[in-house]
Amino acid sequence: MTRRPPQIDENPDGVDLPLEPLPGHSSRGRLERVLRRGEFAVTAELNPPDSANAQDVYERAAIFDGWVDGINAVDASGANCHMSSMGICALLTRMGYATIMQIACRDRNRIAIQGDVLGAAAMGVGNIMCLTGDGVQAGDQPGAKPVFDLDCMSLLETVRTMRDEEKFLSGRRLTTPPAVFLGAAINPFAPPFDFRPHRLAKKIAAGAQFVQSQYCYDVPMLKEYMKRVRDMGLDEKCFILVGVGPLASAKTARWIRSNVPGVHIPDAVIKRLEGAEKQKEEGKRLCIDIINEVKEIEGVSGIHVMAYRQEEFVAEIVHESGVLKSRKPWKREPGLDDALVAERLDHILHDDPSEKPVEMVRDASATSSE
Repeated sequence: MTRRPPQIDENPDGVDLPLEPLPGHSSRGRLERVLRRGEFAVTAELNPPDSANAQDVYERAAIFDGWVDGINAVDASGANCHMSSMGICALLTRMGYATIMQIACRDRNRIAIQGDVLGAAAMGVGNIMCLTGDGVQAGDQPGAKPVFDLDCMSLLETVRTMRDEEKFLSGRRLTTPPAVFLGAAINPFAPPFDFRPHRLAKKIAAGAQFVQSQYCYDVPMLKEYMKRVRDMGLDEKCFILVGVGPLASAKTARWIRSNVPGVHIPDAVIKRLEGAEKQKEEGKRLCIDIINEVKEIEGVSGIHVMAYRQEEFVAEIVHESGVLKSRKPWKREPGLDDALVAERLDHILHDDPSEKPVEMVRDASATSSE
């Protein structure tokens, strides 16, 4: 039996450049390729910094190197302001990462959103997650004026129109349409439960090609949802990634259940955490156990790991769950420029403090091009 060589999803001309287009693919990104090959995908959520320092983003993304197929850049989740999804994507795409840019309808109208879609696609963003967004009253600036010109359904339709019909909502033609893979969010764990598969069907009809779910802590409930999804044939029309994440403690679980809309945490989960000597470790073990059950459910195409303030556990969780089998997701390898800049910076700090950062970057760039 001949073993197939490992798939290397990287442009040989540069990690920051899109992949060659493939027939039947909407984007030129890695996540869509992984899913369409039938491989079990892993995505993760990057906790955006309250900072204008690019290094803060790079350090947070580096934790996921070699373990995930896509990184969600969240768009002011919970209506709390952080570095923008667009900004994070701009930083990470030029480093070669596969980003999933979230767009919440809360803060921008259709004119701004369509412009952001074009800008993101031009930067190399291959995946866009369409969200309605939490109301401003949920965040720390409740006096902000909400927009909600679109909702998740009309946003999906808008981006699909731009991509497939090559035009703005106004009807004006685009010279180059955005090549993007369209995503949406689902919540199988919120009432009315019977309506949830039908809502997924509506999102698929609007343009969703993949979906990421809210946190799953109730696997029997997910199994029932997926049974109805399969009965409707929706798993054949859309890739479903189930949201998972570790809980730091029973106290944290109770707080989330009471204060975060849409998150369902059964009493049995809280009791398991309470009975553990090391609750944080047990929360991680619980996440791994859930993944091991979820990956066996027919119709589930991957997991979406949301490890808020526990990102250091993501690699361990993915490894111990075995979801990747022998597959190795893309990993950013240090480049020549990295070493040159680091060496030059060390020289400036210790030998020549008079040289300015602008001169450092210029000199390193000149050296790397020789």
